[in-house]
Amino acid sequence: RKTFNLNMNPIRVLFYGTSSFAVPILSALINDDRFSVVGVVTQPDRPIGRHAELQAPPVKQKAVEFGLPVLQFEKIKSEEAFTSLHAFEADVAVVASFGQIIPQRVLDLTKFGMVNVHGSLLPQYRGASPIAAAIKNGDSETGVTIMKMDALMDHGPLLAFAAEPIRPDDSTPDLERRLAMLGAKILPDVLFNYVNGTIQPQEQDHTKATAVKLLSRDDGKLDWTCGAGELERTVRAYTPWPGTFTVINGQRLKINRASVGETFHQPIGTHVIDTGEPAIVCGDHRALRFIEVQPEGKQKMNGKAYLTGHPNWNK
Repeated sequence: RKTFNLNMNPIRVLFYGTSSFAVPILSALINDDRFSVVGVVTQPDRPIGRHAELQAPPVKQKAVEFGLPVLQFEKIKSEEAFTSLHAFEADVAVVASFGQIIPQRVLDLTKFGMVNVHGSLLPQYRGASPIAAAIKNGDSETGVTIMKMDALMDHGPLLAFAAEPIRPDDSTPDLERRLAMLGAKILPDVLFNYVNGTIQPQEQDHTKATAVKLLSRDDGKLDWTCGAGELERTVRAYTPWPGTFTVINGQRLKINRASVGETFHQPIGTHVIDTGEPAIVCGDHRALRFIEVQPEGKQKMNGKAYLTGHPNWNK
């Protein structure tokens, strides 16, 4: 087993991350004297918003704030990436919400490999959307797992985990913020102890593994044969991406916030008014009540304002 000489300089860490989930985790390593973050690897700047202005990923913004070297690759598998990453001579790499599959030869670049901070209690919810999946499925808790990466998706041996309750009103950004802070809290000690040989990676129970996919815009179309409770959770889980919607007269109506309404005896999919708000009868005959909507090409509005402009909603 490789170990680290405690009398040496701080552990050299190369950090891979992109989204806001990774920012507190990067900050925790930067602010811990046991580590020296030698560089940050992230996705390229992307066009954002109506005017498609290039915007740096949140992790790049944080790295620049601290004066850290930043590398951005469209493909981490490229020869250029491999050569650049090798030059950092890091002891270990940390990955959090990076957004690309990392090939084996990059995993093998550092003496202690790559350690990943994942937003679920592995082996449950391997893949790209674990936080949304936990909310949508009605789980009472989820958490953060620290694992040693291998070449398969979220398959590597476990170093540590910590649980976090899911609140009844959690949307994905709410839960993601708490999981990011939890990951930031536990990672430094776990990483230090792993590098110094006091934590041994433990194989996952692969028979209990579940996988979740990268969500697409079409995943947000609400299926009215499902129960109202599941659809209400889906609205929270799919905020902000991919968002949830239904199609009314050929136009998308985004459902930004919703609640479970009363029981109706009309057929599934019927438009009803519930407590003065637009609603649709779901598969369990409970209504999904629309608290905030956004008609195609228009601004967000509350359900009651939408009804004012659509007096025939339930006709």
